[in-house]
Amino acid sequence: MQHLTIINFLSHGLIDLPWWGYLVFTFGVTHITILSVTIFLHRHQAHRALDLHPILSHFFRFWLWLTTGMVTKEWAAIHRKHHAFSDKSGDPHSPHVFGIKKILLEGAELYKQESKNLETLEKYGKGTPNDWVERNLYSKHSILGVFIMLTINIILFGSIGVSIWAIQMLWIPINAAGIINGIGHYWGYRNFQCIDKSKNILPIGFFIGGEELHNNHHTFATSAKLSYKWYEFDLGWMWIRIFSMLGLAKVKKISPVLQVRKTPKLALDIQNLDAIISNRYNLMAAYAGELKQDCKNELARLSHKFHNQFHSQIGWNKIKQLLTKDYDTLTADEKTLIEQIVKNSPVMKKLFTLRKQLTAIWQRSNLSHEELLAKLQTWCKNAENSNIKNLKLFSMKLRAIY
Repeated sequence: MQHLTIINFLSHGLIDLPWWGYLVFTFGVTHITILSVTIFLHRHQAHRALDLHPILSHFFRFWLWLTTGMVTKEWAAIHRKHHAFSDKSGDPHSPHVFGIKKILLEGAELYKQESKNLETLEKYGKGTPNDWVERNLYSKHSILGVFIMLTINIILFGSIGVSIWAIQMLWIPINAAGIINGIGHYWGYRNFQCIDKSKNILPIGFFIGGEELHNNHHTFATSAKLSYKWYEFDLGWMWIRIFSMLGLAKVKKISPVLQVRKTPKLALDIQNLDAIISNRYNLMAAYAGELKQDCKNELARLSHKFHNQFHSQIGWNKIKQLLTKDYDTLTADEKTLIEQIVKNSPVMKKLFTLRKQLTAIWQRSNLSHEELLAKLQTWCKNAENSNIKNLKLFSMKLRAIY
């Protein structure tokens, strides 16, 4: 009888749930894990985009110890290095360095490999927790937590608890090491042409706590909010707002919002310059869109002049793509195509030239504010004297930004 009791306990544990109950529990615990990664490890520790109350911060540390075995210093250091070398040699987990197959199937192994790089930890791991609990438990015995979680699951649910534990252990390696580090730099859409190849996977950041909005994050890395467009939803941000209302979190920074006065200033000032530099990615995304009609009119003229050659080879979508990307990120074929376009069109030459010149203004970090302002004033003067209607309107918009 005693043996039967033990067998029954191991089979069912303390709690016997219907099938959907196990699904709800599994979703709940994995959701907490995702929140721990995106809010604590990512936005709080790696990027300092928000502050967390010590109680909430330590809960996340404890939960990650139980469900992932990840060490805070290692995760933050590897992620900071990823931003420093994003999609270039030195990036610990870029699909453009290692290949998409490698990241999807062995992303967790790449993480473990980099976590043993003491130079990475020393250079990029500063400012992470270093208290007694971290040194003597979480870092020293990182694997112990996951076995405690296994024991808890078996006690609660018996044999099915092992399956739940297996899903918990795979949740981050699949979703973070695989999907975000892999697909998030390979497939998807881009709101902004930042210098790496990051993509937004879905317009609704729900499944992985908002981390799917990866292009937004790489554009504004220190923002606590990952959504940007009206149709994007960042689940992690929703929880951050809830924690803020409860006094458990304090947001330090979010991505800038373009603010435009009704009446532009006659003369640009330092306030305009600072606002333009802060919103440079927003403005570059808007540059092509606001010049759409001018581009289409010129394409139609060129198509008529060259008997549909331009219409068949170079449409508006291609022009938009070329105008949106920074010149340094263009491929050799794209640069050749631009040369072909501007050779036959003074209007297009002006649009591409001024696009490149505007980007160069905020890339000149060695210049003083006064020197940058003078260059911006010259740029606006050239744009307004270009006889291109929407280019002049774009310049007036710059004068109205604050």
